[in-house]
Amino acid sequence: MAYLFTSESVSEGHPDKVADQISDALIDNFLAFDTESKVACETLVTTGQVILAGEVKSTTYLDVQKIARDTINKIGYTKGEYMFDGNSCGVLSAIHEQSEDISQGVDRGSKEQQGAGDQGMMFGYASNETENFMPLALDLSHRILKVLAELRRENKDITYLRPDSKSQVTIEYSDANVPQRIDAIVVSTQHDDFDEDDAMLSKIRKDIVDILIPRVVADLPEAIQALFNDDIKYHINPTGKFVIGGPHGDTGLTGRKIIVDTYGGKGAHGGGAFSGKDPSKVDRSAAYATRHIAKNLVAAGVADEVLVQVSYAIGVVEPMGIFIDTYGTCAFNMTDGEIAKIVSQLFDMRPFAIEDRLKLRAPIYSETAAYGHMGRTPETVTKTFTQPNGETITLDVELFTWEKLDYVDKVKSAFGL
Repeated sequence: MAYLFTSESVSEGHPDKVADQISDALIDNFLAFDTESKVACETLVTTGQVILAGEVKSTTYLDVQKIARDTINKIGYTKGEYMFDGNSCGVLSAIHEQSEDISQGVDRGSKEQQGAGDQGMMFGYASNETENFMPLALDLSHRILKVLAELRRENKDITYLRPDSKSQVTIEYSDANVPQRIDAIVVSTQHDDFDEDDAMLSKIRKDIVDILIPRVVADLPEAIQALFNDDIKYHINPTGKFVIGGPHGDTGLTGRKIIVDTYGGKGAHGGGAFSGKDPSKVDRSAAYATRHIAKNLVAAGVADEVLVQVSYAIGVVEPMGIFIDTYGTCAFNMTDGEIAKIVSQLFDMRPFAIEDRLKLRAPIYSETAAYGHMGRTPETVTKTFTQPNGETITLDVELFTWEKLDYVDKVKSAFGL
């Protein structure tokens, strides 16, 4: 019997994502001037206020207030009527030095012997139902909000948009787990005030259905385009007026959108957030490494769908173990346990090895903090950072290295494919 599956996404202007982006902007600035920085930074945003807290061990000094304000302005909170804008909000910093009790378990005489920054389990997932090996419902949810943000910045076809928004996509699957059609799409977008509520709701619905959705569909592969139909149930701003939003409408916290950040409810999640953490924290680095494994396994043809789990003890170099689940989709006669054994030999999952393999000690994290950490396109970009004393550094960095298919040939060779 057919079934429905739903995933959601939130925009860069959502309060929790504002917090994530500020935390990751701090990470990038610390790593730009001191690649060995150890940082765990949390951000809270609310009406007219930003509160920064966390632990840092670094040789560099930053103007954290300016970094927070620049991030908020870049997102689009630039008007006093939003009750939260980068130029006028208060910024309180309660960042202090990292605990020596933690650092003694992580820092070792040899980088190769670096221990895990915390205990826990991390998951990576991949499926061949999309070209980027992501779950389709989440991929579409992200795309809707990316295009909505483009329209907001263009301020041409739709001129009333504000930064806060959410999306949700429900897909009907067959018994064979193949997408059949889009059943429902939800879009809630913050907007400027209108003179008349009914006219406002009618215009927003028309613009989303007639302008936003066709622009999203136009960039999709034909097979995915075919899933869109005239029977889709659209819920556009279903509660009605959405003028009060962003951190004024809802307090935001770092790390509160971990399912949006990963796989939209497909696969599994270990529970640890990513943003605000340097790569010695395996909550982040190992989650990227397991995604890298899962994606390369699926791309190599080992299985149609793969879940990878790794676990650690704080201060211990080697992981507790690697678990693989192919959901019965393995392409050949091999158990998931046998696959896991080969994977553990092929991918070095010690914390420093992950950092080194995926080039994680670089300022690459601001770009991860909205629209998902997984399923993105690897690229090299040039970034410039400035310290309070005027010192400037320009770096070429590789983004989303864990999305590279650079192990496909190694995987094929290891599995005799």
